[in-house]
Parts: sequence; C-alpha cells; structure tokens
Amino acid sequence: MTSHFIDLADFEGDVLKEILADADAMKSGAKPHADLLAGKTVAMIFEKPSTRTRVSFEVGIKQLGATPLTLRSEEMQLGRGETVADTARVLSGYVDAIMIRTSRHEIITELAKFATIPVINGLTDRSHPCQVMADVMTMAELKAQNHDFSGLKVAWFGDGNNMAVSWIEAAVKMDFRLDLAVPPALAPDVDLADMMQHPNITLTADPEDAAKNADVMVTDTWSSMGMPGGYSNSGDRQDLLRPYQINQRLMDMANDDAVFMHCLPVYRGQEASADVVDGPQSVIWQEANNRLHVQKAIMAYCFNT
Repeated sequence: MTSHFIDLADFEGDVLKEILADADAMKSGAKPHADLLAGKTVAMIFEKPSTRTRVSFEVGIKQLGATPLTLRSEEMQLGRGETVADTARVLSGYVDAIMIRTSRHEIITELAKFATIPVINGLTDRSHPCQVMADVMTMAELKAQNHDFSGLKVAWFGDGNNMAVSWIEAAVKMDFRLDLAVPPALAPDVDLADMMQHPNITLTADPEDAAKNADVMVTDTWSSMGMPGGYSNSGDRQDLLRPYQINQRLMDMANDDAVFMHCLPVYRGQEASADVVDGPQSVIWQEANNRLHVQKAIMAYCFNT
C-alpha cells in the first residue's frame, strides 16, 4: 500500500511521534541514512514560490541518496490543462515519489488518489503539515522529553489559515493544548467542526487570553498566498490582524521560558515585532533547520524504510 503524507489528521499520534523520533535520530547522526533512498527519484512540483520547501526537500532528498527532480507548473502540461489524474499516472511511471506545493487542496488529494507512488504535501491552501511537523519537532527538543506534549500550551495568533489548520490537527493527534487567538472574520473555515470541539482546542478573539501560561507563541505572515491574485495584505486585513501582533508585551504574558516560533518569511513590525523576532526567546532558525530533518523522516516513512 502506498503511504502518502497529506494531512496530520490522517495519522494516529503515535505514528507522528515515531516520525519525529526518526527525524531526531537522523539529525543527531544516530540513524545512518545516506543510502535509505538510493536509486530513487523524487519529483518536486512547485505551483507556488518557495525558499525553505525547495531547499530543504532538495537537500534532504540528496542526503537520503535519491535524486531530486524539480518541476514548475509552467513547465508541465498540468499547467496547460492536463488533468491531475493523468499527471499522477504518468509521473508514477517515471519517478518514485512526488512532493507538491500547490494551491487547491483538491489537487493533492486527486494526485494521491491516482498515483501509485507516495505523494507528500509541501503546502496547500488548506494545510502545511511538513512545516508543523518541524515546529513540533522544535517544541519537542525544547519542551517535551520523549515527545510527551501533555501539559504544554501553544498559542497561535493571527489568521486561521493553513498553518493554523495543521496546528489544530497536531494538537488533537499529539495531545497538547492549543489556544487560537483569531479575528472572527478570519477563523478557520475548513471542515474542522469535530476537531474544534476537542478539549485541547480553544478559539478566542482575545490575544491576551491565549498568551496566558503559553509555552510556545506562534504566528504566521499576514500576507497570504492563498488569496486570489497571490499575496494579499490589504489595509482591511491589516486592521483586523494588528491587535494580534506578537510583541514583547504579549510575550511577557506567556510563561517566562516561552519560545517564539514563526514558519517564515517573517515581516518584522507586522505579525511580530522586531525585538521578539530577533530576541532571546526566538527559535525560528532552529525551527527552519528542522524542516530538513523532519522531511527526511517523512520521506523515509513514505518508503517504509
């Protein structure tokens, strides 16, 4: 059976924790992995621009002994009207796995339906599971011995976007508390009704309530690639999000040893103040580095190695 990696909600928490443990072992050198995917080819499809996803996956694929093949939508028939199903069937005969960074979530679910090889979600408008796995890996390194997250509180500030959705799924599956401080107009609008009722999840419009006793303070750019026309940062949107900026005043409401996370790119003075982004509680570079290691572990999982 082909193992895809589409959404965190698709997995039991123990499986996600096993992937995290594998990532730890690869990062520390405890698990040799230079030949895990020797002879394999992994196609990387980019319908959206990327820095961290492109570099971390390409380097990770090479570190596993495989060959990366980068494809942009304008270079493919997929961008000229070929169906997703036909693309999935063709690529399944050429390469051994597909990582795709795309817009509509339906593209990746259809790709996975018709592909006979693993499909990995590098980002869609609905979710960003690889990024949140790197975030949770970072949280584990700093806060959770043996990946026991019980008792930890994560506070999310800003848009109820794809990152927020993957954080919600992670909190439910890996058992930590998540308080989302989100303007009502930007609340998560995907079908998360059951998960939003989970006792680990709290949705509030008050950022101060979310910050209290938090162990991790996390946010994302106010400019969304998921909006018509690409990046959007309208004045109305800024007005809605301005009260949700993570600044030092808000950090001071969290636990004294709370850390600041951001998936990047970060715009200092918007979603977070510069003194927080560049301050002693910020772990954004450790978080970014962990993309490399956790994605290697995800690929190893998909190949059952």
